[in-house]
Formats: sequence, structure tokens, C-alpha cells
Amino acid sequence: MADSTVVSEIAAGPDKPQQVDLDRCVHCGLCLNACPTYRELGVEMDSPRGRIYQMVQVSNGAPIGPSYLEHIGLCLACRGCETACPSGVQYGRLVEAARAEIEERVPRPWLARVMRRFIFGHLLQSPATMTVLGTLLWMYQASGLQKLVRALGLLKPFGRLASLERLSPPAEPPFFFSQIGKTFPAEGPTRYRVALLAGCIANVSFARLNEATVRVLQKNGCEVTVPAGQGCCGALHVHSGLREDARKLARRNIDATLDGGLDAILTNAAGCGSTLKEYHDLLEHDAAYADKAARFVKIMKDVTEFLASIEMNRNMGSLPVTVTYQDSCHLAHGQKVRSAPRKLLEAVPGLSFREMFLSDLCCGSAGVYNVVQNEMAMQLLQNKMAHVNATGAQVIATANPGCMLQLQAGASLHGRGQRVVHVVELLDEAYRNAAGPAA
Repeated sequence: MADSTVVSEIAAGPDKPQQVDLDRCVHCGLCLNACPTYRELGVEMDSPRGRIYQMVQVSNGAPIGPSYLEHIGLCLACRGCETACPSGVQYGRLVEAARAEIEERVPRPWLARVMRRFIFGHLLQSPATMTVLGTLLWMYQASGLQKLVRALGLLKPFGRLASLERLSPPAEPPFFFSQIGKTFPAEGPTRYRVALLAGCIANVSFARLNEATVRVLQKNGCEVTVPAGQGCCGALHVHSGLREDARKLARRNIDATLDGGLDAILTNAAGCGSTLKEYHDLLEHDAAYADKAARFVKIMKDVTEFLASIEMNRNMGSLPVTVTYQDSCHLAHGQKVRSAPRKLLEAVPGLSFREMFLSDLCCGSAGVYNVVQNEMAMQLLQNKMAHVNATGAQVIATANPGCMLQLQAGASLHGRGQRVVHVVELLDEAYRNAAGPAA
């Protein structure tokens, strides 16, 4: 957040809300009930319609002031409004552009600049730094120090720090960085050649999920390559207004994967997938990469979407658990993928599925939202866990690592001992339970 000084009018660059996108909104208000912040606060300026109205004012010359920064910053960018909108307003595109314009025009305090430069410019792009920090995090967790800190409430005097510590991701050595550049053969005849984009932080905190993803794909006749040269997808950069940084990362991932003779490029992180599928928008004015980005997007799929589209290996063992599913916002609203994860869950023998109320309403994760807007995120999480508890499910499945972290915190704070897993992890367990050879 910038200081309280109103920012004067400065010529904005190309990354700002475009008039053609703003004009699509007819201010009908059908988006209001789909917006988590409006449902919670009942404030018009914290609804999609209200935020678009503010974007229009800025586009027409109004200064960017503290109120605008507050309301745009409080948006989860969950894109639930896009699903509800009858006019096809691309709200995600608008709010990302608004944040890019803010990033260009509003000077941040020096400490915020240093922190953002380290996180977005270095940490998310440096496997070496993530490995070092991941190892330190693992030592903190494995030594029992984390349990002691929580049990004694040592962080409570520091206010919000205690809430943020509960959201810290697990460290899972051995980290998945060592698998980048490798190719894993299909089990049985090779039916597909696919690439897995392993992410950035996921290599440290969701290494076992990445391994499970490779195994499930192998079980389904996929030769899986984890391309060398890949890196962070840029989703967190886009959500934070750093579009030029995101473009550099997009070019890197396109170069690493595009000409590999692949049937599909896959991700197991729905938040990443939404940005990966929009590389053509990100690079639409890049003469050297616009066509490449369009070709990349054509074969880019979420792993649940891909598995649900092929003839799956049904040789699974029984998994007698009751499961509910939390829609990742960027899978359901951004990518319009809803049935695929449910289809995969229904294919697992012995699994009992129970739909939760408002399963596609944001849990409060939203990239780094639960860190920068922790109070609102935790309230949304409490609401979500009430719906989870009502299902009586033992397991909460989702399709995005960020949602998993948020829901794990929710299960600890407001739940009934539920286990939180990725849909692919349940498939992996079922394949492991199979008695016979792979089909």
C-alpha cells in the first residue's frame, strides 16, 4: 500500500484497463452475489461493478488515491464475477491491468520496494535461494520448533505474524528441483508425450505432489518430460501488477517447452494454469512471441483437465474415504474447468463424494492475498470451513497448491481433522492400492 498522499496524474503505459474492456460492463449488478468481498462487506466499491466504476474514473483522468488503492487491493481476483456476468466482462484482465497501472504510477515505500524486488525479482526465480530457504524451513518444522512456537503462542504478541505463520508452506525434501530436465517413461505403451511445468515454490513445498503427478501420468501411458530451462510461470507477478517481469518468465517457459513435439503441456497448479493459458494475452504485442504464445496456449492444460479427456487407466484399488471438493477459483472461473476434477474423483473405487455448498466461492487463498489481506482471507476461510464441515467429509480435495495451504490452515483452525489433498494425490493413492499390473 502506498502512503496516504494522493498520486498525481502521470502518463500511464500500455498496461492499464482498456476502454473496450471497461465498456463491456453494463452495471447490471449480477456479479455482486458472486463476489466474496461484497458478500462479506456489503460495500458497493468492493464489488466488481464498483471497482470497474472506479477504473473508469481513473481512465477518465481522476487521480489514483488511497481509496482506489484500498478497493483494488482488497479484490481477490478470484474471477467469480466472470462466471456470473451475462455481458462477458473480462474482469480478471481488468483488475490485473489496474494493478499494473498502479505499479507504474504509484511509488511504494522503500521497504516494500526492497521486499518485492527480493520476492518477485529473485526468490521466485532462483532455485538456489529457494533450496536454501526451504532447507531452513524444513529444519524449523522437523526439529519440533514450529510445534513449540505454536503450542506456547510465542508469536501472539506480534499480532498478524501468528496468523501468517500458520499459512507457512511445508518444506518437503528432497526437493523436486533435482527432477527438472529428466524424462520419465510411460508404463506400458506410450500413448502421449507431455511436459510437466513444476512451478517455483512447488518444487520445495509440494515436491511429493509433483512426484505423484508424474506417477499418475505414467500410469496413463504418458511419457513425462520435466523440461530443463523452465521456471516460475509469472502468475504471482501478474496478480501483483508486475506484467513486464511476467512477460520475461512467459518467454522462458515457451522456449523451454514449445517445440518438443508434445501432445500437452501440463500443470497441477490451477492458479499457475490460469496465467499459463493467458500467455497469448500477456504477449499479444510481442512480435517475436505472439504466435508462439498462441501455440503454447493451445496445448496448455490443467492435469485434471487432461486426465479427464483421455481414456483413463481404471486399474485402481479401493479408497474408502468420504471426499468433498473445493473448486479452485482460477480453475473454475478462470479456466472454466469444473467437471474434470469431479469426474476423476468419481472414477476412484470406494470413494464417496459429497458436494459442498458454494464450492466455487473463494477460500481466501488467492495467490499471496492471504498474506497481504490476512484479515479478510481468514474470514472467508472460516466461512468456507463451515460449508466443508457440513458435508461430513473426511477429506477435502482441491486442484491448487495455494488452496491446499489455505484449507490446511482452515482444517486446523475451524475443521474436524480433515485431510487436505490434491485430486491427483487421491488418484495416486488409488493406483498404489491396485492389486494387479497396470492396464
